[in-house]
Amino acid sequence: MTIRDYLLEHFPGLSLEPPLFYSWPTVLRFEIAKPGSEHLDTDNLEQMGERTTSLFKAVFEQDDDVILVTNVFGLNDSPPPKTNVFLKYIKDKDVRMKLQYERVVGLIDEEDMTVTHRFSLPCQAGDIRYRPLLMAICHEDFNHPTRILKNRWDIGLDIYFVNITKHLIYHLYDDRGCDIISAEKDTLLPLYHSASPWILEYDREQIDGIFMEGGTT
Repeated sequence: MTIRDYLLEHFPGLSLEPPLFYSWPTVLRFEIAKPGSEHLDTDNLEQMGERTTSLFKAVFEQDDDVILVTNVFGLNDSPPPKTNVFLKYIKDKDVRMKLQYERVVGLIDEEDMTVTHRFSLPCQAGDIRYRPLLMAICHEDFNHPTRILKNRWDIGLDIYFVNITKHLIYHLYDDRGCDIISAEKDTLLPLYHSASPWILEYDREQIDGIFMEGGTT
């Protein structure tokens, strides 16, 4: 199943682009980094590592079927650069052979369009070196050795972990926060309760309205 077919079936109308929080009715948003901290402060790095991996482990089992998606944007029709996401963070070279590519075109107006270069890989959660990949995403806006796009500051990327077993999508959009959406509210209800202290305060009222009894389904 391609990522396009999967989204049409389980997340109809969803465009796989940020912010997912404002694009889907069943969603959680978590604060990742410490507000006001220097990015490389030890306490900040520890919090980023703990929260990103704990949230991932809460919604992914090792044998869950996953589509790992990397969207590269800001290039228009130019060939996309090598990001090495799949080479570096997928353990099995036979799994990497399943990599798929799609050119996604969006219209800004009658004359202008956007082009997203989408790479997607069907795999299992256990195939992904997710801990270092999540930290690399956290470092992407900084001049850090693990930065995925290296010296290409003129373009951007987003990485999505699409759990096709549980029908949810995990998107760490940068070091500040993480959106997790699901096809069904009950899928995220346990996480809403267990990770409540990490919910971004700015969006807490909206999230409470979704997951408290009587909220949106």
